Amino acid sequence: MSEYVIDDREMPRFRVDRRVMVDPEVFAKERDRIFDRSWLYLGHESELSKKNDFTTRTVAGRPLIFARDNKGEIRVWINSCPHRGAMLCRERRGNARFLTCFYHGWSFSTAGNMVSMPGDDSYGEDFQRPDLAAPAKVDSYRGFVFVSFDPDIVDLRAYLGAAAEYLDLVCDQSEQGMRVLAGTHEYSVKANWKLLVENSIDGYHAVSTHQRYFEMVLAARGELDPNALGESRGVDLGNGHAVMAGRPTTEGLFGRPLSDAGAAERAARFDRLRELYGDGWVDRMRGNRNMVIFPNLVVIDLVMGVLVRKIDPISPDYMEVTAWELAPPEEGDELRKQRLDNFLTFWGPGGLASPDDVEALETCQVGYGARKELGFSDISRGMNKRVNSSTDELQMRAWWRRWNELITGEVLPPEEQDPLGEAFRAPRHTPQDAAPAL
Repeated sequence: MSEYVIDDREMPRFRVDRRVMVDPEVFAKERDRIFDRSWLYLGHESELSKKNDFTTRTVAGRPLIFARDNKGEIRVWINSCPHRGAMLCRERRGNARFLTCFYHGWSFSTAGNMVSMPGDDSYGEDFQRPDLAAPAKVDSYRGFVFVSFDPDIVDLRAYLGAAAEYLDLVCDQSEQGMRVLAGTHEYSVKANWKLLVENSIDGYHAVSTHQRYFEMVLAARGELDPNALGESRGVDLGNGHAVMAGRPTTEGLFGRPLSDAGAAERAARFDRLRELYGDGWVDRMRGNRNMVIFPNLVVIDLVMGVLVRKIDPISPDYMEVTAWELAPPEEGDELRKQRLDNFLTFWGPGGLASPDDVEALETCQVGYGARKELGFSDISRGMNKRVNSSTDELQMRAWWRRWNELITGEVLPPEEQDPLGEAFRAPRHTPQDAAPAL
């Protein structure tokens, strides 16, 4: 039996020992058993639009260079000179044919090859000049670039499993390919990183925590339809991935209403996508989804924007968060303006939702100071149901069961649920899928 997770199917009840939120030993196990053995999100290919573009990131405590070489290929390098370890790139982003270490001047191409070293005659004719080092594995799925430091990990597509379909629902919203918009949200939270993972797929907290936001929406719209949220489900996608998926809701329920022109453009774009992929797929696309790809990537398609959130654990009680927005590049200026307004109002670090979440998580972390008296967090909501909704916590339990498996070795079976309805399973159709004309 796990020392951290109690999965009682008879009561039923699911509890997590709050020690996992504060214990440095648990944090060290997570570094070794989760972050060193998973596929981890690095960035999106659209961030590197030109040859020799680069940006620097930290993944699992490793400094990395995310680059496009002089042939246009995506490359990922350890941001450390093989000479004495100094960072090669100290800038956050840029464009350069060569990456030169300021410490001793060793220089490398964006393809990772050494091009020069001052005083190389002092190294001898047979000295093997080192190239840059790379993570054990680098792969991408529809523009999302991942790395793994485990040379024996399964391939990325197998790792993503059923989560890939939900990425497809995001990526198919553009015929040209979804792109990351300029600008990055960066903030920190004085709380354990797993709390933000939970929060990202927690529909239960929305109305109580984000009351100010809903008051703003009510003021902008004059009224809110209490049934407008529509049907939603929490879905265990396997491998620790999980999603809250909602059917199409009242247009623009979240956020300020679109202008007539903006709404017409958006509707026309979806009509075009129906021709490409079929009604069922586009109906799913028009719904909403909050997805976690285990362990720390969040993709949320809600409030007129696609949020891509990377959560980096720094210590047991401190995390750093980086977030971007994906959008279709073909949309017009007016619709883009309204998209950004709605996105920033909800998701921005100074918006009407993200600060609420940060406050909630930080108060949780303070509360864990009383873990000797209150030792467990409860994540049982919906365990008594065969058909759950997104305000239940099945999706969070799916993530925790994978966490528990990697940390303790205990494998907990998934919950039994009735099959998803057709509205949540409609496949993508393409013109090639159509029956031949007779």
